[in-house]
Amino acid sequence: MKWVTWQNVGVDRMACAWLIRRSIDAKAKFQFIAEGQTDLPANTIGFDIPGVRLSHHQGHCSFHAFLKVYGLKDPVLKRMARIIDEADTVQEVSVEPAAAGLDMVCRGIRLTSPDDLTAIERGILIYNALYAQLAAETA
Repeated sequence: MKWVTWQNVGVDRMACAWLIRRSIDAKAKFQFIAEGQTDLPANTIGFDIPGVRLSHHQGHCSFHAFLKVYGLKDPVLKRMARIIDEADTVQEVSVEPAAAGLDMVCRGIRLTSPDDLTAIERGILIYNALYAQLAAETA
């Protein structure tokens, strides 16, 4: 399947791409459209674009929407959703110490990547590591 999101990926879009490949569609292909564009190319599934099902809802990031829509109950993914939420959206209270660092690392990946697809590929390593660390903490 082909998945589409806005250009200039950040913490939430990188996380969603990681989750798609890990838990939903191992052979996923990604396409990027201009920020602000809401018309999706034919035969694509949009994510982290306002108005689509897999986007921000009720103050939560798009990663949360994936967990809900696809019924993903893994407690490590739920913890990751809290971290990504705090990194990506305005929060009244900070409770996840990893959030600010994750956001900075993802911004740095984007700045040092020649394109969004490369940024996603590099981000996958970060999210694999985050998942592994959080799983180890709960074991």
